Amino acid sequence: MIHISVQQSPIDIAAEMTRAEAAGAGAVATFTGLVRADDGVGTLELEHYPGATEAALLKVAEGAIERWSLSAAIIVHRVGPMHPGERIVFVAATAAHRGAALEACAYLIDRLKTDAPFWKRETRGVEASWVEARDVDHAAAARWDKSKG
Repeated sequence: MIHISVQQSPIDIAAEMTRAEAAGAGAVATFTGLVRADDGVGTLELEHYPGATEAALLKVAEGAIERWSLSAAIIVHRVGPMHPGERIVFVAATAAHRGAALEACAYLIDRLKTDAPFWKRETRGVEASWVEARDVDHAAAARWDKSKG
């Protein structure tokens, strides 16, 4: 089972956990990303390319399902304006055993950060700036190219 959502509404963790647990696996690993208030960020706004973003996320989820024989991969990503402390992303991987679920969860968040088209803009006070992709994100994603899981 794959569930992908790109939405403006807040992420309902309880609903997504219910969805993950319904997959009937022995282990569920999750990651929740929050908007950070780094250096006085007041607002983080994400834009995406509808259709292309969902397709990219689906490809990431399909890769995880195949690589770890998951029973479910869930990716929920917010777009629009958000404030520090709000949930920006949720991923879940369900597998028969924890090792596969944990690795797949890391894969999902690492790959979506580089493979899905999102544009981020931070606002500090009255100044706004676009956020460039970070080398650490590319390095985290690239490690999966070198390993088999």
